[in-house]
Amino acid sequence: MEAYRRRGGWNRIELVVDDIAAEVRRLRSAGLKFRNDIVTGPGGSQILLEDPSGNVIELFQPAVQ
Repeated sequence: MEAYRRRGGWNRIELVVDDIAAEVRRLRSAGLKFRNDIVTGPGGSQILLEDPSGNVIELFQPAVQ
């Protein structure tokens, strides 16, 4: 993959999920490839993947308030 595509900072589609770990397992078992591992911070957890056209999709699970 070209270096400029590995960096963040561009538009993406964000899908909010209730259980990010379960969604990642489900999507990996269906053959989808992720760009990184789950990253967790004060606002929640996220992970990135690409659709077949190369569009970035972010799965996001908000932190429990």
